[in-house]
Amino acid sequence: MPADQPQWIIDARRAVGDRIRVRRLHLNLTQESLAHNSGLDRSTIQRMEAGQEMKLSHLLLVAHSLRMHVTDLLHG
Repeated sequence: MPADQPQWIIDARRAVGDRIRVRRLHLNLTQESLAHNSGLDRSTIQRMEAGQEMKLSHLLLVAHSLRMHVTDLLHG
């Protein structure tokens, strides 16, 4: 991952992470339960919520587990 990514990319990743966390909490899920439901590690969920790099396949799995369309995570 390039260290010199534009600020808008960093901001967009953080916004996606925030939307994941808000939806997870709205559904009364822990990071562990979301990880289990999506087939991912808890550390992956933690990194996604922190706005770090995330794979599209992980984003799709999380969106499905949160019962929402991936575009809702991307666009808010």
